Amino acid sequence: MVVKRDRDAEESKRHTRLEELFTRHYGELSRFASRRVGPDAAPDIVSNTFLIAWRRLDEVPTETSRAWLFRTARHVIANEVRGRRRRELLGARLGLDAEPIERDPSAAVTERLRIRAVLDRLSPQDQEVLRLVEWDRLTIAEGAQVMGCTRAAFKVRLLRARRRCAAALLAEQPSQATVATVPGVAVRALTPTHSEGHVTHQ
Repeated sequence: MVVKRDRDAEESKRHTRLEELFTRHYGELSRFASRRVGPDAAPDIVSNTFLIAWRRLDEVPTETSRAWLFRTARHVIANEVRGRRRRELLGARLGLDAEPIERDPSAAVTERLRIRAVLDRLSPQDQEVLRLVEWDRLTIAEGAQVMGCTRAAFKVRLLRARRRCAAALLAEQPSQATVATVPGVAVRALTPTHSEGHVTHQ
C-alpha cells in the first residue's frame, strides 16, 4: 500500500513537471517548429517533442530545460524533413505531381520571398544559428547547447553567419553600405567599428 502511494506521488510529480514545461515552452516551441516545417506540421513536431520529454523526463535538466527541448525539437524536425524528402522522392518515382504553390502577389509576401531567397544562399548551419538567436531568441548558452558546441564556438558561428548574411543582402542591395536588416534578423556588414566578439544575446 505504501509502495503504491509512493509510486502515485512520483507519477504525480512527473505529470506536474511536464505540465510546467508545456505551459512555459509550448508557444515558443510551436513558433520554432512552424518557421522550419510550416504551421501545418508544427503541432506534430511539438507533440512529439513533449512525448520524448515525458519518456525521458529524468534526463531533462532543470536549469537548462528550455535548451534541451529546443535541441530535441530540432532532432524531431530533422527526422521529419528526412521523411518528407523520402516521400517526395517516392512521389517523383511514381510520377505524382507536386501540390501547386499558391502565390500571393502582395508586397509583404514578395518581401518574405526575397528574404527567404537570401537566407537560402547560406549554409544550413548559418541559417540555423541565425534563427536560434535572432528569431527564436535563445541565449548564446542555449544556442550552444542546441547546436551541441561550446559557447565560444557558437559565438564564432553566429558572427560568421551574420557577416555572410550581410554580404548576401549587400550583393542584392549594394546601396545598404553598413547595416542590412531582415525582419527578425539584424545583420551587420563589415565596418571598422564592428567589434569582432560582439554578440547581441548573452
